[in-house]
This record gives sequence, C-alpha cells and structure tokens, in this order.
Amino acid sequence: MNPMQQMMMQAQRMQRELAKAHAEIDEQVFEVKKAGIVEVSVKGNRQVVGITIDEAALNPDDKDMIEDTIMMAINEAMEQIQAAHDAADERITGQAKR
Repeated sequence: MNPMQQMMMQAQRMQRELAKAHAEIDEQVFEVKKAGIVEVSVKGNRQVVGITIDEAALNPDDKDMIEDTIMMAINEAMEQIQAAHDAADERITGQAKR
C-alpha cells in the first residue's frame, strides 16, 4: 500500500471516529443550574429538553430576573456542548480548535 492510500485510510478512520464521538455527544444531556432558581437540560444536539423553575422564584416582580437566568443557563449549556465537541475533535485529531 502506498503512502497516499495509507493517508486516505487514516483520514477516513479519523472521520468515522469523529462522527461517532459527535453522535455520542449529541445524545448526552447537559444540565445547568443557575442561582438556585432555574435548571436547564439541553441535549448535545442543542435541543432544549427541560426547564425547571423553583416555585419560590415565581413572583411576577422577578419575571425579568427569571428570564435572564434561563437565558444564561441555556447559553452555558451551549458552551458546554461546544467544549465537548472541541475536546472530542482534539482527542481524535490531536489538534485544538483555534
């Protein structure tokens, strides 16, 4: 087998490993709790699967704070998902994203 064929086989193997790793991350659930008020659950495919709000926080005067807290929790979950994808990429390819 010539060096070019070996490189192609290695690249294909890496692509399969990356696809498998990303599929596994897509099925994971990332949970973020913020300020003891909200909990957000987001699958690795970025689908929000749950939002829980502490009943004690359900004061109409706190509406803006609750909305901001939910937004922060979702954004943090998205960052965790991206970090998991980046870590899988680095583990498999040996190269960190820039």
